[in-house]
Amino acid sequence: MSQQDNFGSGFFLGALFGGAVGGILGAVVASRVRRDGSEAEAFRLSDSNSDAGALGPSEEEMELARRGLEDKIAQLNLAIDDVRHRLGTPNGHGQAPEDVN
Repeated sequence: MSQQDNFGSGFFLGALFGGAVGGILGAVVASRVRRDGSEAEAFRLSDSNSDAGALGPSEEEMELARRGLEDKIAQLNLAIDDVRHRLGTPNGHGQAPEDVN
């Protein structure tokens, strides 16, 4: 009987604690997203006031954006490969892909 009583109170306290932590985390993330969105909107408005902004981004800006995206994709691919390598065997001691049968 004692374990069932502890389960109920533990479950209730866990739900309250998890709800509080989730609410705080959600508020922080929402404020950052809102702030980033307003900065992006301000950037768009300032670009639309110039002649070049009305025509769209220049070739140089497009190339810089493309290179930045390629760098991010390469970083993500490296991180994915690292995680795959670590999860390849128990305890994070993976083997090289050519060693696996």
